Amino acid sequence: MTALHAFMLTPFLGTPYYFWLAFVVIVIALLVFDLGVLHRDQHEIEMRESLLLYSGYFSVGVAFGGWVWWQLGATKALEFYTGFLVEQSLSMDNVFVMAMILGFFGIPRKYQHRVLFWGILGVVVLRAIMIGLGTALVQQFDWILYVFGAFLLFTGIKMLFSKDHDEHPDLSQNKLLIFLRKHIRMTDDLHGGKFLVRQKDPASGKMLLFATPLLLALVLIELADLVFAVDSVPAVFAITQDPFIVYTSNIFAILGLRALYFALAALMHRFVYLKYALAIVLMFIGCKIFLHGFIKVPALLSLGVTMGVLFGGVILSLLKTRDKKPAETT
Repeated sequence: MTALHAFMLTPFLGTPYYFWLAFVVIVIALLVFDLGVLHRDQHEIEMRESLLLYSGYFSVGVAFGGWVWWQLGATKALEFYTGFLVEQSLSMDNVFVMAMILGFFGIPRKYQHRVLFWGILGVVVLRAIMIGLGTALVQQFDWILYVFGAFLLFTGIKMLFSKDHDEHPDLSQNKLLIFLRKHIRMTDDLHGGKFLVRQKDPASGKMLLFATPLLLALVLIELADLVFAVDSVPAVFAITQDPFIVYTSNIFAILGLRALYFALAALMHRFVYLKYALAIVLMFIGCKIFLHGFIKVPALLSLGVTMGVLFGGVILSLLKTRDKKPAETT
């Protein structure tokens, strides 16, 4: 056995290095193909292209889960698929926020993919940090899982009984945006697809670097993802404590959701019961943690319940709103 072969078989966070390397290579290849080939020219993405792009990302995620099944067994694969499904579902609310941010800054559709694409790179790093911290906490303190479970139960109950409120906050009052505008040089207008531009400073007359609204939109979308990760990361940790499964299922789900954004943003008004389905899933996962000492829920049953509840919520929503237009949906 060569030194390289031995190194690749060495476990890192419980999983051999070659698994992590394969995952990184796949993600980099997907991103390069996306930006360098499919979207080399900046254009407006229509629903058909969005659905096709999502189908590609989704298929790669499912195939990766199949490889996990082949190499690590059925239980790990079912945990991957459950985390993959839960993360996609919980992140759907983020579509509303992304649409609101892009609309607030007046980002044309042909530049929106650029913002969402580069936002993925931030997500890859931020999720790695959060999952790394979560793994350290779980390994050091077993009881932290019960904290996750209580948090998920509370979140699910709150989501189930909460009433709709203002879903369109005034971003002009966002504290981070106010801080950025106060401390960073910014342009009022877009400069094509550029995040930064050099132009003459009105005060000094010197050529200086200015941020564009495209960069501000990117920063706020990254912040929004960080906020939504507070729900989704504990939910996947409640399914499995394997950092490899948690991280890979998160990233593949987010890649697919960002690709689906352009189709989903036009249809989100139809998913009126999705919130309640998500609430039930969160409470189910939270209960699993508190009952794991008494009842062992099989991974296949967990996946089946999650899929059944979420798909049921989506189908019921589509049936309920089949004759309604966006403006009529409450």
